[in-house]
Amino acid sequence: MKFNRGLYIGRFQPYHNGHHSVLKRIAEYVDEIIIGIGSAQLSHETDNPFTAGERIMMITQSLEEIECPFYVIPIEDIRRNALWVAHVRSISPPFSRVFSSNPLVVRLFAEQGTPVESPDMHERQSHSGTEIRRRMLEGENWHELVPKAVSDVVDEIDGVERLIRISGSD
Repeated sequence: MKFNRGLYIGRFQPYHNGHHSVLKRIAEYVDEIIIGIGSAQLSHETDNPFTAGERIMMITQSLEEIECPFYVIPIEDIRRNALWVAHVRSISPPFSRVFSSNPLVVRLFAEQGTPVESPDMHERQSHSGTEIRRRMLEGENWHELVPKAVSDVVDEIDGVERLIRISGSD
């Protein structure tokens, strides 16, 4: 039996309702989803506060309701764009298409002949990692922009306090 597997890559810093909306739509078109955590080696930075393991927790706990089987894999940056698609394929289950709105990801996979679809992001202005991290730093409500499971993980790891400390704000 041949599976129709789709790959969805993001940094997920943090996983939010925009990602969640896209993954629910992808689940309608594929038999299985591979979720690639990009820049997996980065953490404890203002733009990348969460570890790959923490992001895996956020995603897997948020997707418990989705019927479509999924895999979550960390993808470290190799800083060689010409080799990056081969790197991703070497660490991922086989997939037949890619879902991404990142122009570089779209270009790299398209150049290698992989079909790429760019799903519309749900309320892109407010549902972005940048906006959520900004709200965390400013003490504003960010919980409404993420699944409850993400709030729970961020609370468990004291993620807001970490972000405040590493950003140098108080």
